Amino acid sequence: MEFSQQSRVWVYQANREFTVTETNEIQQYLNQFTAGWAAHGNQLAAGAEIRYNRFILLFVDETQAGASGCSIDKSVNFIKQLGERYQIDFFDRFNLAYRDVDKIKSASRDEFEQMVKDGTITPDTIVFNNTIQNVDELRTKWEVPFKESWHARLFGNLIPA
Repeated sequence: MEFSQQSRVWVYQANREFTVTETNEIQQYLNQFTAGWAAHGNQLAAGAEIRYNRFILLFVDETQAGASGCSIDKSVNFIKQLGERYQIDFFDRFNLAYRDVDKIKSASRDEFEQMVKDGTITPDTIVFNNTIQNVDELRTKWEVPFKESWHARLFGNLIPA
C-alpha cells in the first residue's frame, strides 16, 4: 500500500535486533493486525513494515478514516503483546538508536551519553528520531545526523572540543 506524505506514522524501536525468523513472524502478525484495524467501526487504511530488523512502523492514511484514541490504544496493546511474545521492549524511550557504519545499534541513555563524551558518537553520526509524525517526516527527519537531531539539544554540550 502506498501512503501519502501526510499519512500518520508510529515508530516502535526494539531494544534488540530481530532474528530473521522473528522478522518474518512479526511481519505476518503486523499484516493481520493492520488488515483488521478499525476506528469507530471504520476500517483504517493501514499498513506496517519492519525496518532494519529493529523498528516497527505503523501507517494510517487518515484521508479515509482517522485513527481514534481507542484505535491507537489497540495498536499500543498489540505492540505490547508482540513484545511479550518475543521478549522485546518496544517502549524504552531511553534506548537510543544510531548507525554504526552499516549496522544499526542502540544504547541506553547513559551509554549514549558516554559515547558522545568519548567521541564514538560524532556530529555526523546518524541517529533515529522516533518522534516523527507522518510519512514526509519519516523520509526527511527520521534518520538524521546527530547535529540536526533532538539528541544534539540533549547531549550536544558533551561533544569533545
